[in-house]
Amino acid sequence: MTQFLLTRPVFLRATPLTIAVAGLLAAGCATRPSATTAPGAGSYLVYIGTNVAGPHDNTIYLYRLDANTGALTLVSAQKGGAQPTYLALDAGHRTLYAVSETQSFRGRANCGGVSALAIDQRTGALTLRNQQPSLGASPCYISLDRTGNNVLVANYSSGNVALLPRQADSQLAAPADSSQHQPPFGPHKNQHAAHAHCILPAPDNRYAFAVDLGTDKVYRYQLNAAGHKLGTPAAVAFTARPGAGPRHLTFHPNGRWAYLENELGSTITALTYDAKAGTFQEIQTQTQLPAGFAGENSGADVHVSPDGRFVYASNRGDNSLAVFAIDSGSGRLSLVQHVSTQGKTPRNFSLDPSGRVLLVANQNSDNVFTYRVDKQSGKLTPTGQSVQVPSPMFVQVVADFTE
Repeated sequence: MTQFLLTRPVFLRATPLTIAVAGLLAAGCATRPSATTAPGAGSYLVYIGTNVAGPHDNTIYLYRLDANTGALTLVSAQKGGAQPTYLALDAGHRTLYAVSETQSFRGRANCGGVSALAIDQRTGALTLRNQQPSLGASPCYISLDRTGNNVLVANYSSGNVALLPRQADSQLAAPADSSQHQPPFGPHKNQHAAHAHCILPAPDNRYAFAVDLGTDKVYRYQLNAAGHKLGTPAAVAFTARPGAGPRHLTFHPNGRWAYLENELGSTITALTYDAKAGTFQEIQTQTQLPAGFAGENSGADVHVSPDGRFVYASNRGDNSLAVFAIDSGSGRLSLVQHVSTQGKTPRNFSLDPSGRVLLVANQNSDNVFTYRVDKQSGKLTPTGQSVQVPSPMFVQVVADFTE
């Protein structure tokens, strides 16, 4: 993450999107889907977090995705707390949690926020329930542990992580635990401090793993879900190559492998995972850039396909998605394809639960594009479908649960 991602102002234009959103917000931010947007076969809901300075700031957008065509239809738009960039849904799709990627929270300096929003089961619309501090500045990642009892947050600018218990009504309790990442820092100019960029639970929920761009480390916490504790102090689960700047970690569906996206090095590292020890070992590290690329780039997001056959990673600068095939015996990666994101700064992307459609959020060109996924080769083909969304930062795709 670079600082402009946190502070870059976005001035909205008088597009059909902003006009429609203005009407939705004025109407109370919740709409009953029309006949043209009614759920059907291959229908998914897409929540999009944003980071906007302007008349429609602090908005989370809800679209309906037709996985058969890749088309996106605006359903509603709701306020989601200041700068609601990164999102997480509970397993029952009844509550959405969002970070407020800010430098202050309710007058408290060097602190962002975390919001709990109830989801209307008829429409998918959101209602703010409560908010809590994140105990650090610029929270940029949020996840739930696998019991659903705790919300985990990574605070980028302050380089720490926090745990917030979920209450019985799904609102957030005050943070119950936190941990500050310490030097030494990496050699890159952007590694002058700790920068926690990701935190997520292990497949069996025994540990929470935090990825820190500033220290080139993946930290292991002995997670106590019932006691709402991270289990400090942290241990080092993996050390990336100096200056790699690890950003996001994702597990393979088999639980034996994981893939680490390195922002500063624009590389992806395949890892074996020792579930008992809670440690990782490198299998392979390779570039996620196309041959011959010589410009500035930073890696961003990484995801494994639902069937476990492919890994996808995004490049900001080259503005591409890299597609890798996973060797079924070793977990090693081989390049399949690079494809343009058709926009600037692909901060985040997501696959639908069936793995048929990929959606990419281009932060600095204010658009979201969809791609058809060839499930045999892993290759991506643009569907020709896109929508304008102001500064899209995160896309969450879920099965359409609306009535």
